[in-house]
Amino acid sequence: MQNRILIRSALAIVIIVLFYFALNFYNTLNNPINTNGNQSVNKPLPIPTLLEPFKTDESSSDYDIKVQKGTTNFIGDMQTPTMGYNGSFLGPVIKVTRGQEIRMHVSNELQVDTSVHWHGLEVEGSKDGGPHQVISAGSLWQPSFTIDQPAATLWFHPHVIGTTATQVYYGLAGLIIVEDENSKSLNLPDDYGVNDIPLIIQDRSFNRNGSFRYDNNMMDGVVGDYIMVNGAITPYLDVKQTKMRFRILNGANASNFNLRLSDGNFHQIASDGGLLEKPLLTRTLFISPGERAEIIIDFSKYKEGDKIRLVSDNDLVMTFNVGAEMIDNTVLPEVLTTIEKLDINQVTAIKTIELDGMGHMVTLNGRKFDINRIDDNVSLGATEIWEISSTRGMMMSSPGHPFHIHGTQFQVLSRNGGEPRENEKGWKDTVFVRTGETVRIIVQFKYKGIFMYHCHILEHEEEGMMGQLEVE
Repeated sequence: MQNRILIRSALAIVIIVLFYFALNFYNTLNNPINTNGNQSVNKPLPIPTLLEPFKTDESSSDYDIKVQKGTTNFIGDMQTPTMGYNGSFLGPVIKVTRGQEIRMHVSNELQVDTSVHWHGLEVEGSKDGGPHQVISAGSLWQPSFTIDQPAATLWFHPHVIGTTATQVYYGLAGLIIVEDENSKSLNLPDDYGVNDIPLIIQDRSFNRNGSFRYDNNMMDGVVGDYIMVNGAITPYLDVKQTKMRFRILNGANASNFNLRLSDGNFHQIASDGGLLEKPLLTRTLFISPGERAEIIIDFSKYKEGDKIRLVSDNDLVMTFNVGAEMIDNTVLPEVLTTIEKLDINQVTAIKTIELDGMGHMVTLNGRKFDINRIDDNVSLGATEIWEISSTRGMMMSSPGHPFHIHGTQFQVLSRNGGEPRENEKGWKDTVFVRTGETVRIIVQFKYKGIFMYHCHILEHEEEGMMGQLEVE
């Protein structure tokens, strides 16, 4: 009897010890890294490469895009499993010109379905890259289209039902730069990688083993512990005393960024769909998921050795290290472009869009998304006014929802009956609607097909805050 008791006690001790080590091992792998310590070493800002066409002539270009898995170093010597376009994380920049025919050759080298949505590009529904254009594992998608919209900074990312949020989180995002005759004539900073720099701002959390920690709080989407720019945590960029152009994308799943410089102001010159009519001098830039903005920072007003921080509220985004003086032949014109206003007298319908809820409870106009249901029918060429409102779900902490329409650009008419902000008076494809607010937009539908409209908090989109319209 005594031997049995001793054996049972010994077994109990072994089980407790094994459980303790197993728990510690699990915690080591899966607990988030303590963000209070200096876990990251300041690294130089990575500059995405320009993707060269593999075939081109005066009127058309062909591009190869590979959707891939990989590993990327973000913290210490750890390697993080990631996804990217033509690389391990994020993607290249594709620069195109208005009037060009573009042929994309997208190969899916993942083991799961994906799609590539050209966010902000005005194209037919069948070429938009939404959830109806799924690219199955191992297959090739080859859409072609002619660029017919003003110079702008657009982007591309997955839009497949069920995995959009995680695929973007793991790294699938890239930029498209559209140029036109007007933008080329302005003598703005436009030497890519020198005085014309993309800033893809996102946030991520990490497990102790270096893997991404995708922690959906079921309310307001996934918010990360670290802010990253172009795939680097709080990087630095060495700059000369000259004007610099930055093309900013909020590529986060759910986080808003309220950007400012630690010293001084800057000019915003463009919003989602292109140039503003004139530069806007400002100290801050609020940008929600999916939105883009182009800004000019004039570093000639600083001296060599200055360190200028870009921050979001109190969080460091990146640092600019100011270097020597240099000759600057670029200009900041008083007038950037002329924006033709959509004609309210041509409006054929006024529609209401209500964004409501949190987590699994989100809806658009009281319904969850159904890919087999068309929520709205629009005539080709029609101009409509949409009144978009955001209501607060119980326990919801988000200040509102970024609202995006596929395949078109729109203009903001008002916020709660008042004038929109100055930087919203250009072309837009994504607009932030604060809780309790109604934003009125005017939009024209110039291409046939089925298009999505949805909240660009990716977890809200996937939980059903999305509808689809058919233009015919």
